Amino acid sequence: MSDGIRRVNSSGPWEEAFGYSRAVELPSGLVLVSGCTSVRDGAVIDGGPYEQAVNAFKAAFAALKELGLGSEHVVRTRMYLTHARDVDEVGRAHKELLGAVRPAASMIIVSGFVDPRLVVEVEVEAFRGGAA
Repeated sequence: MSDGIRRVNSSGPWEEAFGYSRAVELPSGLVLVSGCTSVRDGAVIDGGPYEQAVNAFKAAFAALKELGLGSEHVVRTRMYLTHARDVDEVGRAHKELLGAVRPAASMIIVSGFVDPRLVVEVEVEAFRGGAA
């Protein structure tokens, strides 16, 4: 693309239907990864909040990998949860996957997602050249 913006798409069921990309890299090296959940090939992967968080982060990391980046490039995360009771489990997943990187992070309680079986959604921002 002539504007220098790179886009990554996945097999997510809503990308084509809703017109968005899994990840977008700006010419500045900032990479924005759309909300990722515990969905693969259009099906929810069963599991509790910890497992769903791990699966969601792995989906985000897969998008980063397509752009030649890894978890060490992550500078910000947002974790959306449907229940405050799940904060510790989602936080545990975040620490296991990103504790060495220590990105800026937020946890936000929301009323729900497009599929009621989902309890966690994550967004990731990374920066090329921003490895810890």
